[in-house]
Amino acid sequence: MEQPPVGGWSPPEGLRPARLSVGIISAGRVGTALGYALERVEHVVVACSAISEPSRLRAQRRLPDTAILAVQDVAQRSELLLLTVPDAELSALVSGLAATGVVRPGTIVVHTSGANGVAVLAPLTEQGCIPLAIHPAMTFTGADEDIARLPDACFGITAADEVGYAIGQSLVLEIGGEPFRVPESARTQYHAALAHAGNHLVTLVLDAVDVLRASLRGQELLGQELVGDAPGGLPERVVGPLARAALENALQRGQAALTGPVARGDAAAVAAHLHALGELDPELAQAYRANSLRTAQRARAPRDVLAVLTEPSPETSHG
Repeated sequence: MEQPPVGGWSPPEGLRPARLSVGIISAGRVGTALGYALERVEHVVVACSAISEPSRLRAQRRLPDTAILAVQDVAQRSELLLLTVPDAELSALVSGLAATGVVRPGTIVVHTSGANGVAVLAPLTEQGCIPLAIHPAMTFTGADEDIARLPDACFGITAADEVGYAIGQSLVLEIGGEPFRVPESARTQYHAALAHAGNHLVTLVLDAVDVLRASLRGQELLGQELVGDAPGGLPERVVGPLARAALENALQRGQAALTGPVARGDAAAVAAHLHALGELDPELAQAYRANSLRTAQRARAPRDVLAVLTEPSPETSHG
């Protein structure tokens, strides 16, 4: 005998779920991108909430047929409810929804917070909802590239049971993503890894661009200044291919991708770098020192390199 749908969801063909009425609480960068992706595979985003003017404009552009309503009205209309608020706001939102009782039992409630699993959804789970944490492991800028990147992204899924995992997996596969399980107990480590890769990579690259811009400022070619302050100039063109190659090498070759003075044990070059960067920007020199020390540990660099990196830091000393 065929089982009845769970929370409006049933897989009529393999992992393809039934078409769902989707509500989105917070029409931000993530919410509207996911809403667009779900509508592309024939789910219907029936309502979303949007408070700020940028959010309203984003919703109108990406989800033109979707009603912009109050949070409670969005929740009442949804078979699949996406909570795409910032991490710090998630717990209060869930508590508020549970207190008002506006989310119907059987509703699939999905949050997109990387740091949280399904425990944060407990107040709604106790009211008969199906809790899911589905986190797209990518960065969102609000540009159209966000939507284009979703089909190639991996999605970390945490669920309360196998039914939840099946639902989460099928939704991710539908929009072209790659689902993988993240245990509830591992969410913080998982989130830290992604923050380290995504956020700190941006800081590292922009620091490198700033140093290169400072070192090349005033240089000219055929009477044209090579280096200005606007993004997209020569420093970015120099760093771009190098950084992209390093990233690809790291992902494809692992530890063998390490190159440069630390990896080859050139203590004199490392010391010179620290001195030059200290004169330019002491805080940046500290960051270079910390990253070099971690690189030295990975590369099992010689003692003289470690000595340079662990000696008292002149950039932090006070005269």
